[in-house]
Amino acid sequence: MTNEKAKRPRLFFIDNLRTLLIILVVLWHTAVTYGAPGFWPYQESRPDDLTALVYTLFGVVNMAYVMGFFFTITGYFSPGSHDRKGCGPFLKERLLRLGIPLLFYILVFDPLILYGISVRVYGYQGSFWAYLGRHFKDYHGLGVGPLWFVEALLIFIIIYGLWRLLTKPMAAPSQRDGKPPSNLAIAMFALVLGVVTFIVRIWLPIGSILELLGLPLFFFPQYIGLFVVGIIAYRRNWFLGIPDAMGKLGLGIAIFFIVVLLPIVFVLGGALEGNTEPYAGGVHWQSFAYAVWEQFVGVGMILALLVWFRRRFNHQGPLAKAMSDSTYTVYFIHAPVLVYLALALRGIKLYPLLKFALVSPVAVALCFLIAYFLRKLPLVRSIL
Repeated sequence: MTNEKAKRPRLFFIDNLRTLLIILVVLWHTAVTYGAPGFWPYQESRPDDLTALVYTLFGVVNMAYVMGFFFTITGYFSPGSHDRKGCGPFLKERLLRLGIPLLFYILVFDPLILYGISVRVYGYQGSFWAYLGRHFKDYHGLGVGPLWFVEALLIFIIIYGLWRLLTKPMAAPSQRDGKPPSNLAIAMFALVLGVVTFIVRIWLPIGSILELLGLPLFFFPQYIGLFVVGIIAYRRNWFLGIPDAMGKLGLGIAIFFIVVLLPIVFVLGGALEGNTEPYAGGVHWQSFAYAVWEQFVGVGMILALLVWFRRRFNHQGPLAKAMSDSTYTVYFIHAPVLVYLALALRGIKLYPLLKFALVSPVAVALCFLIAYFLRKLPLVRSIL
C-alpha cells in the first residue's frame, strides 16, 4: 500500500484548482455584501442597473460550476481515502474534519457574526454573552451559513461510507485506466441534470432554503450528480485521461451558452424588465431553460478548467502550496472575516462596484493570511 501511494503522483493542478475556486467563493460573497443578489448576513447597498447586470452575470456563471466542482473534487478523492483507511477510520476522520468546524461555526461564528452586525448596524449595547443567550433562546434553524457545503459533504460522505460497507465491492486498484466518456454522454448527462433540476425547482425554487438544516436543495441535483461523477472519475482515471480537445469543446460550449444563449433567454423571458421570478422555479419555460443552461455551462466550465490547469498549472511554488493547503481553512473562516471587514469599512461611501473592486483583494489576502497562521496551531492544523 505504501508503494502504491508512492507511485501515485500528486495532482498539483487539483490543488491549484481548489485555490481558484475558494477565491471565487470569497469574491462572490464580497459581491453579495456590496449589492449582488444572494444570501449573506450583511448586505450594504442596493445596486443600480449597471451593477445589477455585472453582478448577475458574475453570479449565474459562478453558481453554475464553482460549488459543483468542489463536490466533484471531493468525490474524486473519497474512494482512495476509503481504500487506504477502511470504512471505520475513513468515516471517523471525515466526521472530525467536517463535523467539528461545522459545529464550531454554528455555536461560535454564526452568533459572533450576528452580534457584530447588531452592534455596528443596529446599536446593540449588550455583551456578546448576553447576545448569545438571546440568540439561542429564539433559535429556529441551524445557522450554518456558507458551511452548508460542509454539512452537505458530511451527509454525502456518510452515505458513501455506508454504501461501501453494505455493498462491499470487490477490492479495486486505487486508480485504473478507463476510457473517458464521449461528448454525447457528457451532453446527455448535462441535459438530464437540467431536467431533474427543473423538476426539483417546481416545488423548491431558487431561494427556498431548507430552514432546519440551511441547505439550498434547489442546487442539489447537480451537487449529487457531480459528487458521483467524481467517484467514478477516480476509478477510471478521468481527471488525467480526459483529452485536451474535450476541455476546449467544454470551454466553447460554456462561452456560447453565456454570450449567446443567456441574453436570448433573458430578453425573451422578460428578465430585463425585472420579471425574474419565472427563472427561479415553477412550471415555466424560463425555469426549464435556465436549469438546462446552468448544467451545460457548469459541465463545460469544469471540463475546460480541468484540462487547462492540468496542462498549465500542474506545479507549485511555496506561495501556491501555502494557499492550496489553506483552502479549507479559508472556507471555514471567510464569513466572519468578510463581515467584520465590511463592518469596519461601513463608513466609507463608494459606488458599489468600485467598493467591491477595492475590498475584494483585501478580503482574499486577509482570509488566506489568517488561515495560514491559524493552521500553525497544532490542534487546528490536524482538523483544518
